Amino acid sequence: MTVPFTLALHGGAGTIAPTHPMAEAPYHEAMRVAMAAGITVLGAGGSALDAVVATVAWLEDCPLFNAGHGAVFCADERHELDAGVMDGRTLAAGGVAGVRTIRNPVRAALEVMYEGRCVLMGADAAERLAAERGLAIVEPSYFSTPHRLAQLHEVRARRGALAALDHDREPPQDEDSPHRYGTVGAVARDRRGHLAAATSTGGMTNKVPGRIGDSPIVGAGVYANDTTCAVSCTGTGEHFIRACLGHDVHARMRYGRQDAGTAAREALAQTLAPLGGRGGMVVVGRDGQLAMPFNSRGMYRAWVHEGDEVGTAIFK
Repeated sequence: MTVPFTLALHGGAGTIAPTHPMAEAPYHEAMRVAMAAGITVLGAGGSALDAVVATVAWLEDCPLFNAGHGAVFCADERHELDAGVMDGRTLAAGGVAGVRTIRNPVRAALEVMYEGRCVLMGADAAERLAAERGLAIVEPSYFSTPHRLAQLHEVRARRGALAALDHDREPPQDEDSPHRYGTVGAVARDRRGHLAAATSTGGMTNKVPGRIGDSPIVGAGVYANDTTCAVSCTGTGEHFIRACLGHDVHARMRYGRQDAGTAAREALAQTLAPLGGRGGMVVVGRDGQLAMPFNSRGMYRAWVHEGDEVGTAIFK
């Protein structure tokens, strides 16, 4: 028996401010093209896993988003990238953290999953595996863009000015700032009813080198289980890790018998928000239902059910 495929993506919860539609247009177009990569896979009868990897890899190559080319800078003016994937059919998963030379970290995460000896692989080891598997290796400068470097300098200047006003207190950060956080991710249900999720990120602007967020962490930033749902998250990673948010959505569906929309909304409101977490997620249920809740100013997102037109949105 076959079912209609479903695909959704997010491009991060740190968004541009509401402005003229012309400024938003490139994001809508980029999301539609990324969706086309996944739709091509699903439309040919491919797996949900291959579809989410194709979608996220395209987003990693697009400088508009904080993953791959266009990733934000760490405090040492270098890039450290994280990514994770999970197959809902087998519960196999793979992730990479702190990589600096792999063009598409999401493809490296897939290779970690296929290699099978571990779930999460860091830095040099992940880069060696990627090279051995024939993935594209680039110079670290490939990930840099003038826009992201300007963001780093802006964040440093703002934090320095605030710190000068009160030397005894850590300067606050705007939780909805596009510098605060950004991630890309995708979830899918294929025609065989199998689910998968993938998430990739450059982290937070000016982050401490070595910091790892929720994106490659199974049950936090990425989760998929054919019995319930596939989830990809974006937001304040430390809060998502502590909330085990991806798994929380799954648990609400499996044990609380909630539908995908209710589980996602209540996990965000009842588990993440009380910790001070900000961001959102895209979720697809085993029945193909989509949910895309967020508690930040906006979240880049796109979605499609087989046979329908692709939808895109940024704000509420």
